[in-house]
Formats: sequence, structure tokens, C-alpha cells
Amino acid sequence: MSQTNWKLEGSYFEACNCETACPCVFLSPPTEGDCTVLVAWHIETGYFGDVKLDGLNVAMAVHSPGNMIDGGWKAAAYLDDKAESPQAAALQLIFSGQAGGHPSVLASFIEEIVGAKSVPMQYYADGKNSRLSIPGITEVSIERMDGQDGQPVTISNHPLCIVPGIPAIASRSTNLTFKDFNFNWQLSGRSGFMSKFVYQAN
Repeated sequence: MSQTNWKLEGSYFEACNCETACPCVFLSPPTEGDCTVLVAWHIETGYFGDVKLDGLNVAMAVHSPGNMIDGGWKAAAYLDDKAESPQAAALQLIFSGQAGGHPSVLASFIEEIVGAKSVPMQYYADGKNSRLSIPGITEVSIERMDGQDGQPVTISNHPLCIVPGIPAIASRSTNLTFKDFNFNWQLSGRSGFMSKFVYQAN
């Protein structure tokens, strides 16, 4: 049985409770012993077979009880309520890891999906600031850190990453509030990353 051909391109960001920059990406223990991270993706162009996925958003809230590379993650998943049924089904297959590609690597660390919802999502990114709003659930914003020359601080080829092959831009959260599925996070001034992303079938 042949695998469905698919590809997604867009931007992503994440914000967590670690001090900047998050040690988890270097396979070190989280700053505070465990890790709480909110990850958001905006699909600029994408398809799953003949299903177009342009303009849709996806987010995931993750709690890791210790070193992230050891797995045991608990995750809550959120799909854009603008997605029609075939689009939502495609996104579920991709981001659950069932369709292969890098999302299957990320999914391998998840021990339990505590819940999934279709929700209104507002995503914004301009290369320096990234924000996500899900009314009643999360408000998160991060700001790019600039280096000595005013250019972005980037981390390349780190062993644990949301996006392989593209340098992560080191950032700092200006706000992260999240409350759902027994998670309740209120943070600011902590680690964040942003970049473009490309995911595709193996």
C-alpha cells in the first residue's frame, strides 16, 4: 500500500519554561527539571494528496516529566477550526506521525494525548515577533533575540528539534499563558525559538 504524498511549508514557533536558550535542544535536562512547551505552526502552503492545507494552523501543548529525549510526553493537540473535514483528517494524520516525515519522530516521544480540539486560532509572525491566540485556552508571544551585529541569533544542527535542516532563531517569550486539560502555565521571559519549517512524506 503506497503512502499518500504530502508536504507542508510555513512558519513555526515554540515557547517553554526553560531559561534562554533551552538546554533540551542539546539533550540536557530542562532548566526546572521538567518542560512545558507550546508549539505552533502556520501552514503557508501545503497538501495531503489532493487536499489543500494552505493557511491553516496547528498547535500542541506538551509536558515532559524530565529530559525530553527520554520521552514520556503528555500532549494536547489543537487544529484550526477553519479546516474542513478532509483537511482536519489530513492534519491529524500528519501531526500524529501516522503519515511519516519528521512529525513521526516528534510523535515517538509522546506517551499520551490528553485531548484534541478544533478551535479558532489566530497566528501572527513577521520574522521578529510571533504570536498565537486561542481564546480561552492560550495567549503566547515571543520576540527574536538579536546578536552583536543586530542579526538573529541562530542555532543550527541541534540534535532535538521541531524543524530539522533549518536554523532555529533564539527568542524570548513576552507572554505564555495556557490553561486546558489540567495544564496551567503562566510564564514570561523564558526560552523560545522560531523559524520557517518544511515537513514532507518520507
